Amino acid sequence: MALNVTQKLIKDHLLSGEMTPGEEIGLKIDQTLTQDATGTMVMLELEAMGLDYAKTEVSAQYVDHNLIQEDSKNPDDHLFLESAAQRFGIYFSRPGNGVSHPVHMQRLAVPGKTLLGSDSHTCANGAMGMLAMGAGGIDVAMAIAGEPFYVKMPEVWGIYLEGELPKWVSAKDVILELLRRHDVKGGVGKIIEYHGPGLKNLSADDRHVIANMGAELGATGTVFPSDDEVKRYLKSQDREDDWTEILADDDAKYDLSETINLSELEPLIAKPSSPGNVVPVTEVAGEPIYQSYIGSSANPSYRDFAMAAEIVKGKQVAHGVSYDINPSSRQILTDLVKHGHMASLLPSGARLHQAGCNGCIGMGQAPATGKNSLRTTPRNFPGRSGTKEDSVFLCSPETAAASALFGKIIDPRTLDMDYPNVKDPDQPTIDMTLLDKPLLPEEAKKVGLEKGPNIASIPEMDELPDEMELPVLLKMGDNISTDEILAGGARVLPYRSNLPEISKFTFEIVDESYYDRAMDIRDEGGHALVGGYNYGQGSSREHAALAPRFLGTKVVIVKDFARIHWQNLVNFGVLPLTFSTDEEADKLEQGDILQFSGLRDAIQKGEEVTATVKGKNEEVKLRHTLSSRQVDMMLKGGLINWVRDRDKK
Repeated sequence: MALNVTQKLIKDHLLSGEMTPGEEIGLKIDQTLTQDATGTMVMLELEAMGLDYAKTEVSAQYVDHNLIQEDSKNPDDHLFLESAAQRFGIYFSRPGNGVSHPVHMQRLAVPGKTLLGSDSHTCANGAMGMLAMGAGGIDVAMAIAGEPFYVKMPEVWGIYLEGELPKWVSAKDVILELLRRHDVKGGVGKIIEYHGPGLKNLSADDRHVIANMGAELGATGTVFPSDDEVKRYLKSQDREDDWTEILADDDAKYDLSETINLSELEPLIAKPSSPGNVVPVTEVAGEPIYQSYIGSSANPSYRDFAMAAEIVKGKQVAHGVSYDINPSSRQILTDLVKHGHMASLLPSGARLHQAGCNGCIGMGQAPATGKNSLRTTPRNFPGRSGTKEDSVFLCSPETAAASALFGKIIDPRTLDMDYPNVKDPDQPTIDMTLLDKPLLPEEAKKVGLEKGPNIASIPEMDELPDEMELPVLLKMGDNISTDEILAGGARVLPYRSNLPEISKFTFEIVDESYYDRAMDIRDEGGHALVGGYNYGQGSSREHAALAPRFLGTKVVIVKDFARIHWQNLVNFGVLPLTFSTDEEADKLEQGDILQFSGLRDAIQKGEEVTATVKGKNEEVKLRHTLSSRQVDMMLKGGLINWVRDRDKK
């Protein structure tokens, strides 16, 4: 049977289940990736499991999100993560080494391997011919402990690429075109696989840009073949021996098929406040900007920064524009200095920041109130920038740099200059200074975990009750993101290791009264949440499930869920239910009281669940899509309890 690249990767790692779309499968995980906004919980979970040493081929812990050291909380957690990496046999990428996804691609990614990361943009390493997926932290902890990763077998969506990108159009415009066509739900339940003759015109770094924002489509992952371009990239990183050719068979089939002619693309931009709100740049040309931001895991390559440098070379950015340069890795920053691009950026008025996620996750660089921010980042959800009423546009480095010169959004094709001929260095700097290798097992056993005062253990989770009476504490609309459930940023993420404290920020963007109202009834049985389509899109942060759970959320009822957040709710014993029809959703209002009876028996016997609306003489028909394994987890109160109970037997 002819196979595409995705099917080959899954077949090679399949431990349980059948490769039938929608069926649960278990996969062997070769590599894992954690970052500091999610990794502290992962390390606490490994400690709780009693793990002796990582059972993966490669696991890496990156410090890239929480770099601001305004007090001791972040540096204390950095030391904890370093000690945990040493204790469990994990690579440790120090603060300043760069963003996890491009650093992993440079140093550790291997074609043909599986990669599971507690960051939704882990899919970026699909550029290397890997099956790379984001997941909740506890799923990654289980993978580090040698357990399979369970996911519903996705459909494979083949995107046939032909043609060549025109001048002033780049890889960011390719993924924005797909978002323009399909919006933020277009990839749910799918792995996107790119193929066709247009691939030969896309570098490995171009592919990283495209694969990274597959997360914004809601896709399970994005896959590119491991071809001669991947071989070239690995050779440039002194890792040619890691290359394996992985191509789709000539007559391979796809569950869904689509074509993008690269030659026909134009500069695109996502307007506030969704990555799917995409229009041609010409449609918003002339809009004034306060900020132009280059960098992040969505545009992390040397080429992206060098292009921005060449556009402003010998010029100055417009008065009043903050031109923010966020190097994605120490290696790339070194090469930008070595080849003179920093000497073009700094005189232009650019502001140079340390290598890391920075403003992408709201860690500094927040825009002024009521002002437009133009960014090469992957997301522009409301408030993600750190400014509550923000106005963030997503675009290519070409558009961002060109617009910085004029203080307003412009189509880069209108610049009075030749298109810069920017290429990657033939021999990029190889820098392992801030990437610590794992200790050997006998050395690792001697290391103790270094815990600062801000680290709190995960509370015990109770089993799913059979009878519940729950008020609907919030009713929300479509596309509620994890940034809106529990924000990132410099105010919030320093409490990532302290669940009672971080829970105080829950739903503050949606309803500032939620925390107080939840705490008032927390000990009276808890509450339910109601939402629309694509609930929980965005970041994989499990805090967006843990914090509501801590505050008493027992059930979340929506029209449909984003994959990772749905899994996180299950992992922490929050029952995720969907309305059987849209009309059923219309029956519920905020303040209604839902009554569940015989719930444990109901979820074991089938997919249908019925709730009664107290005082309205109304029933609401609901359903779940839990596997039998997940039903068992739910009955026990979540994955931690399930593992603990299993290991006792």
